[in-house]
Amino acid sequence: MIEAELKARVHAPEETLRQLDARAGGRAEVYRDTYYDTPDGALEARDEELRVRTVHGAEETRTVLTYKGARVDEESGSKPEHETRVEDAEAVHAMLRGLGYVPAIAFEKRCRNYDFEARGRQMLATLVRVPEVDGTFLELETIAEEKDLAAALDDVRAVLAELGIDKGDLTRELYTDAVRAHRAS
Repeated sequence: MIEAELKARVHAPEETLRQLDARAGGRAEVYRDTYYDTPDGALEARDEELRVRTVHGAEETRTVLTYKGARVDEESGSKPEHETRVEDAEAVHAMLRGLGYVPAIAFEKRCRNYDFEARGRQMLATLVRVPEVDGTFLELETIAEEKDLAAALDDVRAVLAELGIDKGDLTRELYTDAVRAHRAS
């Protein structure tokens, strides 16, 4: 399955928040992400990602291990994604290091997540602030088969437009790159 996702810079976060609250109940969560790679950067060179994410929410803390393959759509940056929940975050970190992976970057995302149905699809909208990056972002995604990716992205674009997000607000900027740039400055 492909994560059909678009990300945009949000210029009026309060208005976007109001519109999302009208669609669904939101949940505040803090993500602690650690991205792994080989010492020579082979995963990044192949446009792949290996991530351990611990999500701290009001009701629970959970950890997921995610592998994302190379982009299948250049415009959106959508990638095949394989994810599984893990019981012991520290054990997974130790396993990855034991297998020769090294932490490439780690950072925090402060999120408000909304699950809702639109255009016949389950959607996840995430309003994001990364303390080390200026601005607020909106990620909107749905899961699709590769043959349905173009239609799924069209639906995502339509919902973003309904939320007041213009095509010019879309960005492919990666949080990992923005955090690295901030830390280098």
